[in-house]
Amino acid sequence: MDAVEWLKKRWSSVGIENEDTLLIHSNIIRTLGILKRNGYEPSADLVLKSFINAVGEKGTVLFPLFNFEFTKGVTFDMRNTKSQMGSLTEAARNHPNSVRTGHPIYSFCAIGKHASKFKMLDNVSGYGADSPFGILRNLHGKIAVLDIVENGSMTFYHHVEEMMMVPYRYMKYFEADYIDSNGFKTKKTYSIYVRDLEKKVKTNLEPIGNKLWEANIYKGNLPNIETGLRIARASEVYDFASSVIAEGNALGNLYRIGN
Repeated sequence: MDAVEWLKKRWSSVGIENEDTLLIHSNIIRTLGILKRNGYEPSADLVLKSFINAVGEKGTVLFPLFNFEFTKGVTFDMRNTKSQMGSLTEAARNHPNSVRTGHPIYSFCAIGKHASKFKMLDNVSGYGADSPFGILRNLHGKIAVLDIVENGSMTFYHHVEEMMMVPYRYMKYFEADYIDSNGFKTKKTYSIYVRDLEKKVKTNLEPIGNKLWEANIYKGNLPNIETGLRIARASEVYDFASSVIAEGNALGNLYRIGN
């Protein structure tokens, strides 16, 4: 069995299925080590291919290409700005069939059947209804997290928070130079629903992550255990988190107050 098929079986064992639309957050360092110990030559491209194969020809994989330099006034270039989310995301960005979305801070790439739904997407708000998070939910997609704790991976909660207009966040706008896919440069403005730092709001997602396990919404493994991959359907995460917010329980589950 080659390395791609070996990894594909690992991912399938915890709930990745043929035809899935799958958003993948990843830290592949441990996976690369496991590959090497099992006699395979490890690489990010190999891991990428295993996820693409796991969802099949009618599936779609999404990867975060987040880069926060635009918030500091640095030019964003659709063609060349690198992901700051790890080697697997860079491999996905450079894949010949990859389509990149246009938000300069929270951009994604898509590969597969539904990639066209993300092509030319230029959502102004990073977490809004028309963002890749909203599209993922409308496609009944899943979220997969490989060897990363909740606080370092589940940006999807911020989509829920924006949709619910939580009072501990607010819309903040950023403007800088922007180079589109055709090389045309202009100045553009985008937004993020950010934490209220004056109120000392700190993101704190581990409690709600634990509750997703208790509710059997998460399937698979905790970080650094067995496959290290956990999976949840985006709509179920949305419904659960929105209920927590609606019931007034966001504090202590999604955020905390502190220095």
